[in-house]
Amino acid sequence: IDTWFQLQHVDADSEVQVSKCLLLLRLPNITIFPFLFFRVLECQGLPIVNGQCDPYATVTLAGPYRLVEIAFLLILVKGIFAIFFEVIYENKPCSYNKKSHFEIEDADEVDKMEIRVDLWNASNLKFGDEFLGELRLPLKCLRQSSSYEAWYFLQPRDNGNKSLKPDDLGSLRLNVVYTEDHVFPSDYYSPLRDLLLKSADVEPVSASAAHILGEVCREKQEAAIPLVRLFLHYGKIVPFISAIANAEVKRTQDPNTIFRGNSLTSKCIDETMKLAGMHYLQVTLKPIIDEICQLHKPCEIDPVKLKDAENLENNRENLRQYVDQIFTVITKSGVSCPTVMCDIFFSLRESAAIRFQDDPDVRYTAVSSFIFLRFFAPAILSPNLFHLTPSSPQTLTLISKTIQTLGSLSKSKSASFKESYMAIFYDYFNEQKYADAVKNFLDLISSSGRRDHKIIEQPILLKEGFMIKRAQGRKRFGMKNFKKRWFRLTNHEFTYQKSKGDHPLCSIPIENILAVEKLEEESFKMKNMFQVIQPERVLYIQANNCVEAKDWIDILTKVSQCNKKRLTVYHPSAYLNGHWLCCKATADNTPGCTPCTGGLPANIQLDIDGDRETERIYSLYNLYMTKLEKMQEACGSKSVYDGPEQEEYSTFVIDDPQATYKTLKQIVASVKNLEQEHAQYKRDKFKKTKYGSQEHPIGDKSFQSYIRQQSEISAHSI
Repeated sequence: IDTWFQLQHVDADSEVQVSKCLLLLRLPNITIFPFLFFRVLECQGLPIVNGQCDPYATVTLAGPYRLVEIAFLLILVKGIFAIFFEVIYENKPCSYNKKSHFEIEDADEVDKMEIRVDLWNASNLKFGDEFLGELRLPLKCLRQSSSYEAWYFLQPRDNGNKSLKPDDLGSLRLNVVYTEDHVFPSDYYSPLRDLLLKSADVEPVSASAAHILGEVCREKQEAAIPLVRLFLHYGKIVPFISAIANAEVKRTQDPNTIFRGNSLTSKCIDETMKLAGMHYLQVTLKPIIDEICQLHKPCEIDPVKLKDAENLENNRENLRQYVDQIFTVITKSGVSCPTVMCDIFFSLRESAAIRFQDDPDVRYTAVSSFIFLRFFAPAILSPNLFHLTPSSPQTLTLISKTIQTLGSLSKSKSASFKESYMAIFYDYFNEQKYADAVKNFLDLISSSGRRDHKIIEQPILLKEGFMIKRAQGRKRFGMKNFKKRWFRLTNHEFTYQKSKGDHPLCSIPIENILAVEKLEEESFKMKNMFQVIQPERVLYIQANNCVEAKDWIDILTKVSQCNKKRLTVYHPSAYLNGHWLCCKATADNTPGCTPCTGGLPANIQLDIDGDRETERIYSLYNLYMTKLEKMQEACGSKSVYDGPEQEEYSTFVIDDPQATYKTLKQIVASVKNLEQEHAQYKRDKFKKTKYGSQEHPIGDKSFQSYIRQQSEISAHSI
């Protein structure tokens, strides 16, 4: 709903502050045995004031001409969930007070009377007790039974104030989205769920159930959210996105426009990054953004907006330092990028490189269009939307623009700025080192975590440099001394040679790396050592310093963390003189004694209900059933087979009409079956529904609307 609502006057003394109240009332035939027994059994949602709630009630019997307060009772129970008290009215004097005497002259007068219960909180504050809500119960509704029990929603108090005209207060435009999911047991969804999960294997992918959902939904985002959550839940998000991305790349004619539209692919990747990358943003950007918000250094570089006390050059220097800091933490964060994002970026890089072989930069722009333009830049621009910080100072806008341009690797960067002052500022960053840092970062995050990449593209160099390694002792009587070697890591293998450019002396395939861990100093009395564990031996390496050692450990762990045979335990010390120094075990093949560190916070654990996501997808199919039928019609159209497509069918991507029609038929059948189950559920629920129960208390207007709708549906069915 997107509409205007009139603002209503609210009296603070009559505002409802309790969700619902359970009342038990008994009223025998008043003309024969006139007394009223009244009990409040339970209340829910009472407000806590200064750590406690002292509720009490006033009960009033009101007629057309007179008003009698029956009792004013202080509730002694100091709880927020249960209140027990009784109010008894008899048509003779009783012990409460003299006002309790109330004679009924005419039995018909009973039908004109009502019981009013006002609930209060004894707040002991100077402005008086706190009104919680009231309810009104006509006595005539009790004439048919001697006992009555029901839940009630408390209502605002009618205090007799004159209401203001609605126009006096104005109106407010609201966009309201309400979703109600009735989720059945998992077996109900099996046909539709199985059809969706095999989408990545359908040829062409445009004939798959998931792709069809994106075609019929009005907004791609509608389809992307439940699809991504469903595929993430079942561990099939990477093959699905790879399939739809590859299909989109094949349809792209210009490499400069790759992944720039709001397609199903881009929306699915956006949603995946939002779910998988939240922790990544927290560890990468939050510290520096917090610093920017706390220090409030002047960074305005627009001469028109410059304040009198500010210096333009100083502001530029402040902004340049911030951009440098954020750029550095981003480009150094590759090892923390979640594995699922790396696998997706690898697929994008692969598809783009194959499709546009003459453009060497497309493999970078395909990835940067997401990680910089759709992930880091929006998070810097609006950190409140990514739970980084509640505020968004103007400084972050300037930083976001610069980071976005740095990450885009565009050839005419200064021209990408509309503002001349931004183009001047960007001259600080027109150095090759920034472009190289971006490419190295993109290489790392788009080459990790896959086991089949050797047959796809040339090796990508990730890191290299001199380190000292201990001989692995391949020969029985060989010397196990330490030697300086040039190490080189690509996404295919880890090698070392005597000098840079020489033929490798040893090559370790990435899939053979079982773990990468620190080595305790006591092993060789040497600092900054780590070990690369292989199936048959361990390679011990000493880095130049502790920072370099950590970098090598992180990046080696990153590229090998998806290996199927990765170890869960390792030996933190070396095997020397016939035993392990850490656990004293004598066999060199003894399993490790210490749990592996697990590498990096690169994977995600999401609390996703697969059945609920399938239910939401069913609801979308059901909502757009007309479009599904039109798509079926398009599959049988002669123009779709022979081309060109008729204008009325041009909104659908149909590469294979026969395969698409077959999938559509299965979708419609699954949706119809689920629709029947929902209809039966609603009929059963309507029969069992009791108005006044705890689930549907009296005064629940939404439920009254539901009752009317179901009555109309039942009448229509009959």
